[in-house]
Amino acid sequence: MLGRALAQTASMWKPIRLCYSWVHRAARILKNEEGLRLEELRRDYRRLLSEMSSRREEAGTLSGAVSLFSKVTKSYWKGLFCCYRFPEGTLPRTNNDLEHLFGSARYGERRASGRRNASPAMVVRGSVRMLAAVATPPEGFNAQDIRPTDVERWRALRASLEKRRESRRAQLRFRRDPDAYLGRLEEQLLKQVLPS
Repeated sequence: MLGRALAQTASMWKPIRLCYSWVHRAARILKNEEGLRLEELRRDYRRLLSEMSSRREEAGTLSGAVSLFSKVTKSYWKGLFCCYRFPEGTLPRTNNDLEHLFGSARYGERRASGRRNASPAMVVRGSVRMLAAVATPPEGFNAQDIRPTDVERWRALRASLEKRRESRRAQLRFRRDPDAYLGRLEEQLLKQVLPS
């Protein structure tokens, strides 16, 4: 029975082997166990994509999947090799590694705050706190490392964080006393609308 099944599906196996060999080559290139430079990785990956494109018809019914693979790779090309610009372990190479990194930061936040849900500080300052948690080396930073290089950008970031914080304060004021909060808003609106 097994022999008969293999004989009937024999024509399907060649395209499957071919496509799987391409996927495994892509994974091997992106894993970069040889420690190739960024330009070499891109070159090898382009060669693979070129081969896939030129031999797509050999994939038979899987040629649509090959086309989709090429299309998706092209859409991600700009950011596909970003992680190789940094030392190993600095920037996660896969979505699973990235999710693990964020999960570790959430775990640390829960341990430190005792909260199950995100703390208000994480909601307001999440972009900065998450980056600090992820990017801080075990030995820490010295004063030279944390000095801002672009003061204007640093001030803009501080202003956006303060704006979020003020928004959270307004929500708290509203929850504590909705009538008084809405009365102050109405008063401010009337001052703007009516001539003085």
